[in-house]
This record gives sequence, C-alpha cells and structure tokens, in this order.
Amino acid sequence: MYVVYILFSTKIDKYYVGYTNDLDRRISEHNRCKGKFTDRGIPWIIVHTETFENSHDARAREAEIKAKKSRHYIEEVIRGSGR
Repeated sequence: MYVVYILFSTKIDKYYVGYTNDLDRRISEHNRCKGKFTDRGIPWIIVHTETFENSHDARAREAEIKAKKSRHYIEEVIRGSGR
C-alpha cells in the first residue's frame, strides 16, 4: 500500500506533496532536521492522504498534483474537489 500525502507548515505557510509506503516514518523524517527544504517548516502536519495499491499509481498522482504548480489546486485536492 502506498500513500500520497500533503503536509502543511503554518511556520512557512507552505504545502509539501510526497508519496511513501510508510507514512509514519516519512512524517517523522520530515519533522527531523536534516539540512533539507522541509527543515524550515517543522512542524509539518498531514492535511490530506490518498491510498494506492502500487508505487506507480502513487507516483503518478504525486506528479499530477505537483505538475499543477498551484496552491489553489492543492487546496482543492484537500477539500476533495481536485480529483
């Protein structure tokens, strides 16, 4: 099982989109300092998830969301109207 997730940081007012097969581990990694983009936004909170049977479908959905390059679209996805 794979999960596409959207995180939000109130600290930097940004969203982050990713996918994983272990959501708990991945969120923990995002909320640990490691010299990456997400360090600036700690703490990140999960605002949306979608589950997929395989990595190919999850990766495709992640790419679809990221390709829009739109905060508005991400917020539609979160509200449930962006699919």
